[in-house]
Amino acid sequence: MGEHLRTYRPEDLPGLYDVCLRTGDGGRDATALSASPTLLGDVYAAPYAVLEPEHVHVLDDGAGGVAGYVLGTADTARFVRRYRAEWLPAARARHRAAPPDPRTFDELLLAALERPERLLHPELAAWPAHLHIDLLPAAQGRGWGRRLMERFLAGLHAAGVPAVHLAMASANTAARAFYDRLGFVELTVDGPAATTWLGRPTG
Repeated sequence: MGEHLRTYRPEDLPGLYDVCLRTGDGGRDATALSASPTLLGDVYAAPYAVLEPEHVHVLDDGAGGVAGYVLGTADTARFVRRYRAEWLPAARARHRAAPPDPRTFDELLLAALERPERLLHPELAAWPAHLHIDLLPAAQGRGWGRRLMERFLAGLHAAGVPAVHLAMASANTAARAFYDRLGFVELTVDGPAATTWLGRPTG
C-alpha cells in the first residue's frame, strides 16, 4: 500500500511531533537546533491535534507512519482560549520556563509556548481560521501538499468557516510560491517583517 491521505488518528501524535521537528527550520530539519524532541511540536502541532482533531489530515507513508500533515483551527480566538486553559498547563510541565530575554532557538520556542495570544491580530478577524502544513522532503513536490490543503479547506468550508490565514517566514520563497498557486493573498498585519501573513476564502 502506497502513500495516501487519511484522517488523523490519536496514534499519529508521535508522527506529528517527528514531522514538525524535521521540518521546523524553515522547512529544513531542526533536530540539531533543539535540545528537546517535543518542544517544537508542543507549540505548532500537538495542541491542534488534541484540541481540534477534526481539522487534522495526514499523509500516510504507506506503512501507517506520518509523512506530512495539515492541521489548524476553525476559530483562532477560541483556540487561544482553549490552548491556555487546556493545553498550556500540561505542556508547561514538560519544559522549563522561558527566560525574560529569549534568544536561542529553544528559548524563543518556550516564549511562544507560553503566549498563545501571539496568534491574535485584529487585522485577521475576517480570516478566523489558521493552519500549519508540513511535509517531509521525500513527500514534497508531488502534489500531496495541494491535496492536503484541499481537504483542510473543504473541512472548514463544511463547518461554515468563511476564510483562513497562515503565517510564514518571509524568506521562504518556495512556500510563498506554493501558497500563491493555491489562491492565498498577502494580508496587512502589524507584525515583524520576517513574517508574512496570507489568507484566502475556504470555498
